[in-house]
Amino acid sequence: MPDVWDDRPVMQSVEPALARLAALAESEPVATLARVFADAGHELALVGGPVRDAFLGRPVTDLDFTTDATPDRILALVEPVASATWDVGRQFGTIAARVHGEQVEITTYRSDVYDGETRKPEVAFGSSLADDLVRRDFTVNAMAFRLPSRELVDDGGGVEDLLAERLATPQAATTSFRDDPLRMMRGARFSAQLGFTVSDEVREAMTALAGSIENISAERVREELVKTLSTDDPVPGIRLLVDTGIAELVLPELPAMRLEIDEHHHHKDVYEHSLTVLTQAIQYEHERHPGDSPDVVLRIAALLHDIGKPATRKLEPGGVVSFHHHDLVGAKLAKKRLRALRFDNDTIAAVTKLIELHLRFFGYTDGAWTDSAVRRYVRDAGDQLERLHELTRSDVTTRNRRKADRLAFAYDDLEDRVAALSEQEQLDAIRPDLTGDDIMRILDIRPGREVGEAYRFLLEARMDEGPLDPDDAEARLRAWWAAR
Repeated sequence: MPDVWDDRPVMQSVEPALARLAALAESEPVATLARVFADAGHELALVGGPVRDAFLGRPVTDLDFTTDATPDRILALVEPVASATWDVGRQFGTIAARVHGEQVEITTYRSDVYDGETRKPEVAFGSSLADDLVRRDFTVNAMAFRLPSRELVDDGGGVEDLLAERLATPQAATTSFRDDPLRMMRGARFSAQLGFTVSDEVREAMTALAGSIENISAERVREELVKTLSTDDPVPGIRLLVDTGIAELVLPELPAMRLEIDEHHHHKDVYEHSLTVLTQAIQYEHERHPGDSPDVVLRIAALLHDIGKPATRKLEPGGVVSFHHHDLVGAKLAKKRLRALRFDNDTIAAVTKLIELHLRFFGYTDGAWTDSAVRRYVRDAGDQLERLHELTRSDVTTRNRRKADRLAFAYDDLEDRVAALSEQEQLDAIRPDLTGDDIMRILDIRPGREVGEAYRFLLEARMDEGPLDPDDAEARLRAWWAAR
């Protein structure tokens, strides 16, 4: 152990963490694996997240182990004590299993070799725990707890960095990031997740090597972005990506929102506004759905809802800045970017709809909406109505308390009207009062374009006036048909 652990502040942090790790070592899955590997003459250690979280006092949700045993040997040792095993990446040395009801992952020591030109390493298994730890992303994730000896291994100074709430790399940051550029994005994620700052060396390396992120597949970049956005406070991670230039390559619409504010402050800082909206959306999410998984769709929409503003910015007479149609432009930009990042179609459609509709409510404060307007608002929002409520409320960032209260009151009123109309008419399933079969029977026509036109006519009538009596609906349809 490093001599620095003799300092009392460090020892005061180490002792309770060791107690938590010791208790974890006595749990059935960990104790069973420790015994099995020791009896077979192999090394085994808890590594990474479980050790880090023991120091942070966080619940240990993942049981990750490392060993000198090869993947085939791991499988042979684990199968007799596991209720299930599966191969999550045998070529990379990882075997997963369920032991005493807990999912575990066990990975062979790694000592990969990189050619310096591509991201893909020549996978090589190592024989030393020390060599395995030095190739990990950050020192706080490069600590291990040997089993069954219960010895803490921290060659990289992870304890000191935990105490300093700092992210540093076990080896030179430039070497680490050249080996795996995705570690730069993981740095942003851990900055958000743990509330830590990155060391000066890490920040400088991220800035210098930002371009290497283009060597990483869109799918892996997307995964890290989603993990960052899924934290309780993604903003520090997002700022780090923007400040180091990485966002310019993976999500360029984000830094593009840092519009220059003129001396008369004719518009808000769109970038800062968007970060505030994201923070407020997460707060609404926690208030309305406590305990639920992070709503990534809402968070993406909150972050990107104004990305259409740079392209639509215009200085009007009198010095006023406008962003006409930035909602529609932003929806198109978001769709293009999310496709490039290989998001699934459902996520793309939901985010696009939210951005396209995020301004719709503000017309409600200009004058009372008719019931017809409320119905159309609900119809257009579809299954994204609740998220649209949360996004629209989050988009109010004015410091003018009176204006904020007026908007909040107006939205309360709109939500009350939506609820009342929904209870009255089952708004979430609005249909015309006649079916397509009814239309063809009444008008004596075959399936085709005319049926669709008639259907839309009846739907508009339903929106304007609410439910119609079947006889009245038929009379309306016949009159419309005769007047065509």
